[in-house]
Amino acid sequence: MTLAIEDLEGIAKIEKERQEGFRHRINVCIAAGCLSCQSGLVREALEKEVGRRGMENWCLVKGVGCLGLCAAGPLISVEPDGVYYQGVTVSDVSEILDSLGGSPIGRLHCPAQSPFFTRQHRIVTENCGKIDPERIEDYIAERGYEALYTVLRSMTPGEVIEQVVASGMRGRGGAGFPSGLKWTAVSKAVNNTKFVICNADEGDPGAFMDRSVLESDPHRVIEGMAIAAYAVGARHGYVYVRAEYPLAVKRVRTAIAQAERLGVLGSGIFNTRFDFKIEVRLGAGAFVCGEETALIASIEGRLGRPRPRPPFPAEFGLWGCPTLINNVETLANIPPIVRNGGRWLAGIGTEKSKGTKVFALAGRVNNTGLIEVPMGTILRDIVFDIGGGIPEGRQFKAVQTGGPSGGCIPEQHLDMPVDYESLAAVGSIMGSGGMIIMDDASCMVDVAQFFMEFCMSESCGKCVPCRVGTTQIYHLLRKITNGTGKPSDLAMLEELCDLVKNTSLCGLGQTAPNPVISTLRYFRNEYLEHIDDKTCQAGACKIGSVREAL
Repeated sequence: MTLAIEDLEGIAKIEKERQEGFRHRINVCIAAGCLSCQSGLVREALEKEVGRRGMENWCLVKGVGCLGLCAAGPLISVEPDGVYYQGVTVSDVSEILDSLGGSPIGRLHCPAQSPFFTRQHRIVTENCGKIDPERIEDYIAERGYEALYTVLRSMTPGEVIEQVVASGMRGRGGAGFPSGLKWTAVSKAVNNTKFVICNADEGDPGAFMDRSVLESDPHRVIEGMAIAAYAVGARHGYVYVRAEYPLAVKRVRTAIAQAERLGVLGSGIFNTRFDFKIEVRLGAGAFVCGEETALIASIEGRLGRPRPRPPFPAEFGLWGCPTLINNVETLANIPPIVRNGGRWLAGIGTEKSKGTKVFALAGRVNNTGLIEVPMGTILRDIVFDIGGGIPEGRQFKAVQTGGPSGGCIPEQHLDMPVDYESLAAVGSIMGSGGMIIMDDASCMVDVAQFFMEFCMSESCGKCVPCRVGTTQIYHLLRKITNGTGKPSDLAMLEELCDLVKNTSLCGLGQTAPNPVISTLRYFRNEYLEHIDDKTCQAGACKIGSVREAL
């Protein structure tokens, strides 16, 4: 099937008229978080009760992607009323239908004007909780594939790259490398065969940003990949996603099949000479495969281990060909950049950190879930305003950003802006966007041990500094938390962290010591208490029983 812009506009018009023809629209979150709380049963019960009451012609029940506030799931929204309900169960269905057009149900009401919703700036997640992720028509009704049509019919590849450069966007996968510079390098590489890879191998503990976007708005990522492929001269793409994300995998595959049937993927897209196909490759869950060269090796069917760089994937990537690798969030930014222009995104955020960032709030915070805020948002506002503060009246202690490769930021830095430079200055990183909040019941030595155990287990073992160094750091931390640590262990910890950080082959080893370095920097007193006093103020370690034995 070959599409024209009129066909897209026609599909959008029909879909909008269909949905607006219903007096009430009930959107039920069917992302993984709410599904785990039985939102699927709630949706089925609503559909059944609507049918029993003969309301099919004026009440639409629709499954949508993540509404963000995972702590309050299952979540539903009622349109056009703008009413949100939280903690919905099957037993609430009749009452919800009875209340349509009237006052909200007080015990279920989730105020749409709460800071969690109003303080966000949704670009990547603008369709999440709004469209049905399994219907391409719903995506097209929200200007879906309009940007792809624009670039194919009225822009040169160079002009597309100019807009990405003008946006100032940096890759959202962790390192923060300028996206325009990477696209430019791949476009200039001389080779008839090039590839685009979407890195969805999100392995950070507590992180679920890319997963939620793929589950909620998969066509947006596909459109971003197609635009990227046109810009750099690729004809084939891969979505590399971990097999532990079965719902994301299912919806991406469904979206690819729908896009191929409609003709926005495949051959001669929009009556042009541009061909682009996408395949899905499943990762086995190795954290190291989030690193570009290890990911490439995995797609090729080899052991997922990094290789030295240069040459970089932009020059020598998949099967030796120039390859553009961006993560889910980076690619999801591309369609709105094309529609609104690069300078539009550059006007959001800070001088060196442009646009917005999606974060997964987890840990000891009331409003766990998915948020999107402008770069430069104050950390205190994220934790206490959007996040709703610390549960049970406990005190904030630290926030871990950047996953196991990040650092633990103490209370004294709560008023810092969250951007690449500010996080680096306090010993942490942006990473892919995980944000784990800890209260005063957390032992920071134990936290460092947890993340080091993760890095030790996930090390591919290729280079000695990472393979041996992370193991030795872990055992030193274990000694300290067990109550058998010595003062000399702190000096050894610092020496090992420096060695692993500066001599490891890839980013996993180079950043693995960050949780230890940051906790030694800000919470050294806790290390000393464990070593000198054999006490753990948080009561999280085995040190108490060891002290009694002594």
